[in-house]
Amino acid sequence: MESKPGSVAKDPRKAEFESAKLAKRLRRQVGEAIADFGMIEAGDKVMVCLSGGKDSHALLDILLRLRTKSPVPFEIVAVNLDQRHPGFPEHVLPDYLRALGVPFHIEVQDTYSVVKRVIPEGKTMCGLCSRLRRGVLYRVADELGATKIALGHHRGDILETFFLNLFHGGTLKTMPPKLLSDDRRHVVIRPLAYVEECDLEAYAGLRAFPIIPCDLCGSQDQLQRKQVKALLREWERHHPGRLESIFGALTNVAPSHLLDRSLFDFANIEAQGEPQSIPIQFAPRAPDAAGAPR
Repeated sequence: MESKPGSVAKDPRKAEFESAKLAKRLRRQVGEAIADFGMIEAGDKVMVCLSGGKDSHALLDILLRLRTKSPVPFEIVAVNLDQRHPGFPEHVLPDYLRALGVPFHIEVQDTYSVVKRVIPEGKTMCGLCSRLRRGVLYRVADELGATKIALGHHRGDILETFFLNLFHGGTLKTMPPKLLSDDRRHVVIRPLAYVEECDLEAYAGLRAFPIIPCDLCGSQDQLQRKQVKALLREWERHHPGRLESIFGALTNVAPSHLLDRSLFDFANIEAQGEPQSIPIQFAPRAPDAAGAPR
């Protein structure tokens, strides 16, 4: 086929090379996150929460690929929560997962009607929607015997949540890569913690995932999260590397240089009269984990 006048024909070999390079980078980043935070252990049954968006699709795809070469044996089961959104294409994910040969479970729970009934028109639905969804997923994890619940939040989600809490919640916290639930019965992991959203967008296009858009929370333009996302993108456009520095700061916290008295004993600080060397404390290395052999 001839190229159109003025167009630049894509070299298929270069495209294939870039695709393989992206896939390798994503597997490496996910493997590093799993190892750094001890997310997956031998014998785990990992419940991958598949919403139908690009992030959860990529999470499932990458974990399946890592599992084939992992020194740590673990199971994967994909779970989708059908919230009874009007027009939801309920056949898409089951057909896709059957073609992959992945064990899966579709949980039907009409949380959509609850959210629409309780939240006034124009108000943010995300809070209630996420709480209802989380409760259902915890229950399903118990029923399936899952030892880990994997969510598709990426690096951008972590940064956005940090600034949402900073600007609107008055707290220094974000989405942790690994979380113990309040009832201490479930462990939530976020293997995409080191992955950038732009890479997930590119990967979704290359892998041609059957994307199902959210027509509830994701359709609201006034969300504070969308405003924070726009702010961070503007920062990165004008100050490249700023987001990388902020993300790094989340891994390099100095409690003695903040103001939280529950984290540091300011009241008992006393002058010692002479310099003292403070031994450097290193965190113990995480055990071998899926996709990241030592």
